[in-house]
Amino acid sequence: MIKQQLSVFVENRQGRLGKVLSVLNDNDVNIMSMSLADTTEYGLFRLIVDKPELGKEKLTESGFSCIVSEVLVIKLPHEPGSLQKILQKITDEKIDVEYLYGLDTDGAQASVVVKTSDPQRAAKALS
Repeated sequence: MIKQQLSVFVENRQGRLGKVLSVLNDNDVNIMSMSLADTTEYGLFRLIVDKPELGKEKLTESGFSCIVSEVLVIKLPHEPGSLQKILQKITDEKIDVEYLYGLDTDGAQASVVVKTSDPQRAAKALS
């Protein structure tokens, strides 16, 4: 399934991540999944939220640089090789996988967020 992901550039400075969370909370934007990757200067906070455009608008108003992009959210069974099979279908179509991160688990299934060079074609390949 294709979802909108909010990516926020956050300075590596005390309190900045908390400010992002406050802006989202103050505007009733609910976080369903998140990933934080950092460098020495900044972090890249990726979030699946229920209102990505509102989140972007309010964060931009608060001085944050952010974008909304399409990603795939894929459910797969907790079995060896499950992720490999999914990724193989995507790469067989000559679609690049840019990054991925895990989402919630319910015991029987895991979920993964996958950013590809062509989310629409990747979703079609997996259907």
